[in-house]
Amino acid sequence: MSYIYVTRRGQYLNRVKQFRKDQGLSQLKLAQKIGVARQTINLIENNKYNPSLELCINLAKALNTDLNSLFWEEHTDERNNQHQNH
Repeated sequence: MSYIYVTRRGQYLNRVKQFRKDQGLSQLKLAQKIGVARQTINLIENNKYNPSLELCINLAKALNTDLNSLFWEEHTDERNNQHQNH
């Protein structure tokens, strides 16, 4: 299954919303699973809150995935081409 890269902050992608929806979870249910407020999930999904590493790990576990799948640095084609040409 492929995912849509729904939000960007700098070069990091945030796919919390996509994984949450794929799991059939509401923001409230996900928040309850990891012990935070629903508003925290909303802020994370909208890139208005930088979660701690501990919170990121808890999100990944609750969404049955890993940190690399949930958040990672994107390498653009231009950057990849520069590396290949040197």
